[in-house]
Amino acid sequence: MKWLHRYAVLVVCSTVLLIAAGGMVTSTGSGLAVPDWPNTYGSFMFAFPLDKMVGGIFYEHGHRMIASAVGFLTIILAVWIWRVDPRPWMRRLGVVALGAVILQGLLGGLTVLLLLPAPISIGHAGLAQLFFCSTVAIAVFTSRGWRASAGAIDRPRLRSMALMTTIVIYVQILLGATMRHNGAGLAIPDFPLAFGGIVPSSWNAGVAIHFAHRIGALVVFFAILATAIRVWRDKASESALARPAALLVFLVLVQGTLGAYVVWSGLQPVINTAHVANGALLLGTSLVLTLRSHRARFSESRVDAAHLRPTGFGEAAAGARP
Repeated sequence: MKWLHRYAVLVVCSTVLLIAAGGMVTSTGSGLAVPDWPNTYGSFMFAFPLDKMVGGIFYEHGHRMIASAVGFLTIILAVWIWRVDPRPWMRRLGVVALGAVILQGLLGGLTVLLLLPAPISIGHAGLAQLFFCSTVAIAVFTSRGWRASAGAIDRPRLRSMALMTTIVIYVQILLGATMRHNGAGLAIPDFPLAFGGIVPSSWNAGVAIHFAHRIGALVVFFAILATAIRVWRDKASESALARPAALLVFLVLVQGTLGAYVVWSGLQPVINTAHVANGALLLGTSLVLTLRSHRARFSESRVDAAHLRPTGFGEAAAGARP
């Protein structure tokens, strides 16, 4: 199980890279730099000449290459889980992750073939985060810390707060995707004020989406702060909860700073992409805290502890029979 966990972490890191690559495609306006799909200018994707990867083609074709690699890694992950992990729900989670990455690829193709319609592009961005969450969950569930904390203390209030925080962060990410794919990133061109005031003096659809994203940022900040304080005030909280809580506070401060610079820089692509990638890290960290706070509710009484000992890809899970 140790090597499966390490491989799952690799998939998590690869997915962050994929989200960042997708962010660069949107930030540089390169979504239609390659106008066909699944081919690239009529060539098989992996046979497209590297010397022609220039300008927007570099970002869009590079994004496709990374997506293909992540898809291949996910196939291996799903098969690996099915071979060595006796927990039925874990096997289902591996299949869900694989299904999500396949659907994500199809949505990515549709965004190109249908010329970047906002609803599909937003759905593509939202599903990317859900796929990322599935890989984070797999990494948590295969970790040594998860297996060692089978007798964790149940904290109902923390469970509720952490779950709500994760949901709020995801909704905020969807708001951000809606803003980006509707061209509303600079609908309010100043920050922290809005047209020189606390509330925008004039309104349209873009301003409403942008201002909702700013309000959402405040909601996320206070939700994270409240959850972190809840963890830190509980003297029984172990480092498995305290560390992600501290990281959450750090990441939300970074996210707010990046969000400000996105406006101040006029949507500078690297800053914009860093904002997107850090948002994914924020969501993933909140999910880790949420899952760990729910540890006491996961019952594995039907699974012998010996079934979860470290094992390699080629080994069957010893004693997996009931």
